[in-house]
Amino acid sequence: MKGLKNGETSAYKIPDIFSDSEAAPLLCAGAIGYRSLRLTAIKDGQNLGLTGFGASAHLVLKMAKQKYPKSKVFVFARSEKEREFAKELGAVWVGDTEETTPEKLKCIIDTTPAWKPIVAALKNLESGGRLVINAIRKEEKDKEHLLKLDYPYHLWLEKEIKSVANVARKDVSEFLDLAAQIPIKPEFEEFALKEANQALVELKQRKIRGAKVLKCNNSDWI
Repeated sequence: MKGLKNGETSAYKIPDIFSDSEAAPLLCAGAIGYRSLRLTAIKDGQNLGLTGFGASAHLVLKMAKQKYPKSKVFVFARSEKEREFAKELGAVWVGDTEETTPEKLKCIIDTTPAWKPIVAALKNLESGGRLVINAIRKEEKDKEHLLKLDYPYHLWLEKEIKSVANVARKDVSEFLDLAAQIPIKPEFEEFALKEANQALVELKQRKIRGAKVLKCNNSDWI
């Protein structure tokens, strides 16, 4: 943008309604979730699926309930705690990653680092449905699940797979405005910087309810 320099194009005004800890998940998980939801091209009344239910997906569910009140949201998650959390936020159906939904879905957003949920999600799409992959990376350890793709069962009837590459400035600005209007308050657990390893272990163990935020004080850098 003309006239901006020294990284100012990467700075955003945080609405006063949010604390620093509330804003942290919004600027990462929230913005990528907003872009993912936009890329689904969903219309009000169409079914939406969410695979994985962590920092990004729980914010997408809140957005979807506000923007598309007639749409049903179906959540796939490995953890029973995550499934219960999704129910609390208004999911009409919850199940494990490989379960079959009672209704076909127009679009599904995948927020996991694994391949297995990709194959499982495709079977639940209706004809012409779209799977949006919202993930920084996909792990190698379960890549063999791609060999289980069955063309007529998983991909036929003009189903689509779309990835989310980057979040644009417009996504962040629009999402922060939307989050303030609704308002969307993220669920999060706060950790001191010295507790970062504990937070990472809990993520690995699927002890997640929303997002995890590291709180840094000046003394942490001395």
